[in-house]
Amino acid sequence: MTTTVTLTFDGQPLAASPGQSVGAALTDAGVRSWRTTRRGGRPRGLFCGIGVCFDCLITVDDVADQRACLVPVRDGMVVRSDSDE
Repeated sequence: MTTTVTLTFDGQPLAASPGQSVGAALTDAGVRSWRTTRRGGRPRGLFCGIGVCFDCLITVDDVADQRACLVPVRDGMVVRSDSDE
């Protein structure tokens, strides 16, 4: 059984545990924000952690506006913050 999966976040490899959400994997890796607000440029990451809010939006495998708290990690997935768009 695989004990870790590897995903790429903004071009950097990141190890995660199977079953984790993308948001949990990023938080475990010390990444606290991955987008900014349109007005004011304030950093955003996990807030509710259960899919109710939209603070954790992220791009996963070229699909924008995915809630990081709901998307399960998968080996080889490519995750991008909004900082490089």
